[in-house]
Amino acid sequence: MSGSKFVISREDWSLHRKGEIDRERHREKVREAIKKNLADIVSEESIIMHDGRKVVKVPIRSLDEFHFRFDYGKQKHGGQGEGNSKKGDVINTDPQQGQGKGKGAGEEPGIDYYEADITVDELAEMIFEDLGLPNLEQKKKPELASESLEFKDVRKKGVASNIDRKRTIMEVIKRNALTGNPGLHGIIPEDLRFKTWETTFKFESNAIVLAMMDTSGSMGPFEKYIARSFFFWMVRFLRTKYNNVQIAFLAHHTEAKETTEEEFFTKGASGGTRCSSVYKLALDIIEKRYSPQDYNIYAFHFSDGDNLVSDNENCVKLINELLTVCNMVGYGEIEGSYYYTSTLRTAYKRINNPKFTSVNIKDKSGVYPALKKFFNQTPAQGTN
Repeated sequence: MSGSKFVISREDWSLHRKGEIDRERHREKVREAIKKNLADIVSEESIIMHDGRKVVKVPIRSLDEFHFRFDYGKQKHGGQGEGNSKKGDVINTDPQQGQGKGKGAGEEPGIDYYEADITVDELAEMIFEDLGLPNLEQKKKPELASESLEFKDVRKKGVASNIDRKRTIMEVIKRNALTGNPGLHGIIPEDLRFKTWETTFKFESNAIVLAMMDTSGSMGPFEKYIARSFFFWMVRFLRTKYNNVQIAFLAHHTEAKETTEEEFFTKGASGGTRCSSVYKLALDIIEKRYSPQDYNIYAFHFSDGDNLVSDNENCVKLINELLTVCNMVGYGEIEGSYYYTSTLRTAYKRINNPKFTSVNIKDKSGVYPALKKFFNQTPAQGTN
């Protein structure tokens, strides 16, 4: 072929693969960093308010590579010693570390953060890895969760789409070997083998989760955000891991009402606080719609603890009533700017029941431990 040029080159294809290996290593490092920082990431506003996007950005500390770090104090150091040092000796310390400089702009370098892209489903998988509904029991009327086909037998007759190729080939080889003409050839109808299936059903016990949130005037933006962050992940967890879990959303101030999911996560309120109102409503809903004989029942309440003192005794009484019909009752108290020590949680310290669990949340990083404590399948019950 005149005028044509052919170039033969020899490439090291390991160099092409190295890029993919490096990317995979980076992705694994990012996943490790995310898992280590789940407590901070869980309550990130960009995730809670992701508005249906499948991919979100999560902040993690930059992934450090090994390198020499220079002394920011500009002090001179020698690299040699006298030769009598041994393993474990402290060579030098930074005299500036641990010394506060008061208020001001500051001279110390900041910590770099890296924004990693991750799907909400991937993040949820990491968060929900060890979570489950505690004390889940088999009830009288389990619901059908799913049905599937399982191939359990092999037969000589069946439909063409269900041919078991491996067993058919084995039959051909075996028959030819017995007739003295070994090899894979001459398939006849008697060699064909077909898979047969059975329909299997998976049943799950019914469960109802009562999500109860204080929306009174004392619940400021921080308190409401923490409560909604917890319930955001709770709802996603239940719908990811269970097929037959219903959720009822209850909001209260001095009065309680059942709301839609959208109202629960978006609408606020004002006024005073009477927490007993939401417990009465929960008991009424259970009595009318969810028999304990047919349902596993869970109740979770979040508040800032600022309740009418005269109502506290009634709350304790109603919590004890809920414990007679619930698999678990959880109470979360949020410490905001105006938190004081004599709160509803103080009154609940008298409740001595292994099915009652309470948590105290002081900042955003407390949401993830609360999820782990409430949805630990073998929890260490009690009060923080």
